[in-house]
Amino acid sequence: MEVETKTVKAVTLQSLKRTLDLFQGNYGQRLPIDEESQRRNLKCKINDEYAAVRDLPADFQVGKRPTTTAPSTSTDSLLPKIALPEAIAALKSGPAKPAKEEKRSDIQRIIEDIPAKSDAAASSSSDGGQIVAFQEQSKALATINEKPSSNPTSAAVIKRMPSKWPRPDWHAPWKLYRVISGHLGWVRSIAVDPSNEWFCTGSADRTIKIWDLASGQLKLTLTGHIEQVTGLAVSPRHPYMFSCGLDKMVKCWDLEYNKVIRHYHGHLSGVYSMALHPTLDVLMTGGRDSVCRVWDMRSKTQAFCLTGHDNTVCSIISQAADPQVITGSHDNTIRLWDLATGKTMTTLTHHKKSVRAMCMHPKEFTFASASADNIKKFVLPKGNFLHNMLSNQKTIINSMSVNEDGIMATGGDNGSLWFWDWKSGHCFQKEQVQVQPGSLESESGVLATAFDVTGTRLITCEADKSIKMWKENEDATPETHPGVPFRPPK
Repeated sequence: MEVETKTVKAVTLQSLKRTLDLFQGNYGQRLPIDEESQRRNLKCKINDEYAAVRDLPADFQVGKRPTTTAPSTSTDSLLPKIALPEAIAALKSGPAKPAKEEKRSDIQRIIEDIPAKSDAAASSSSDGGQIVAFQEQSKALATINEKPSSNPTSAAVIKRMPSKWPRPDWHAPWKLYRVISGHLGWVRSIAVDPSNEWFCTGSADRTIKIWDLASGQLKLTLTGHIEQVTGLAVSPRHPYMFSCGLDKMVKCWDLEYNKVIRHYHGHLSGVYSMALHPTLDVLMTGGRDSVCRVWDMRSKTQAFCLTGHDNTVCSIISQAADPQVITGSHDNTIRLWDLATGKTMTTLTHHKKSVRAMCMHPKEFTFASASADNIKKFVLPKGNFLHNMLSNQKTIINSMSVNEDGIMATGGDNGSLWFWDWKSGHCFQKEQVQVQPGSLESESGVLATAFDVTGTRLITCEADKSIKMWKENEDATPETHPGVPFRPPK
């Protein structure tokens, strides 16, 4: 028996015809209104808006004239003395004829069905509150009594409470005092020596340069990467420096011989971020393969592969207490990891854009994360949200750093360098970096920032191939440099 086959077009036209026959009868008609739903909706609205003024005070019951204590507060003096045209016409035409009693509508019936207030509430309203009520049967207008209301309902009469937001400490403004040139590409990463004698920078020219912190002179250039160097870290307990790049390589440099002594193989794509554990010989790296890999520093073996992110892991911070690893990703989330089990403790989904930068406060048990939508502050160990910073930098924030004095610096793609008060979230200084002569204005982005060990100098790495060093203005006072005005949130 042959099976009748139909084309897709024929089946579609047949389905359209059946649908037309099914709905053609009531095409264009409105959906029937559910009276029960409408009644409940109206009742909720009336309860919310008019329940407080349903019962008039005793002086305004039907048939009674309100009594006043002073002639200045009488009803006649409060009513507007304007003769309406309708009233004038009614007087000229004589006494009005009694109108036909209209049938009660559903809305009137619902209004009358509102449960009456309790005696206590009625007595409190009759004592004299700030109530203006209107009843259709009596046409009585309640006046505003002289006694102040215990529960004012209007924002216009509520006394604004003083803000409990912490006021920022005054900080001296920061100024540029040195520009270092030497790299042939974007300067993508930076790390400061724990002895505070030198710092190293990684660049898109595939080199790592070591600079003297005091004079800014070049001390050494290391080559070995075949792509951009995107991350650097200096060990505080070993003479080792670690670097990672877009060539999928993670290298360990022996600074006594200035040579690579270890490679950590495992990443499937470019490596964007790295961090060292402060107490353990453990190295964390994250990259475009959406994982954070935990390496044993000495044996070069991978201890954990922290999976869970859906996009590039672009920022990592580490601390001695749980959570020992915190990662930020292009999937807009922040994950707090348990390093003992290799599993996620908490996932923070507060950001709406990629979390490209994070920093840990050196004294408090808090950290901040930066995204294009906002800069947010969290408290550990559970990652509870504290507050947003009070201003929006309105750019992609590539890097952020904080020192022990509570000064946080954030660098953006548009060349903006903002300084924040950590405690209050107030931005007290906004700087716009200047590009080197011969560079494009679009190359004014700040790609990496770092404070030195003392926190008195800030180093910024920029897209114009330069390194800039900043310090506080020693001559500034709160009177000469008040900074950006502080406006607490309402």
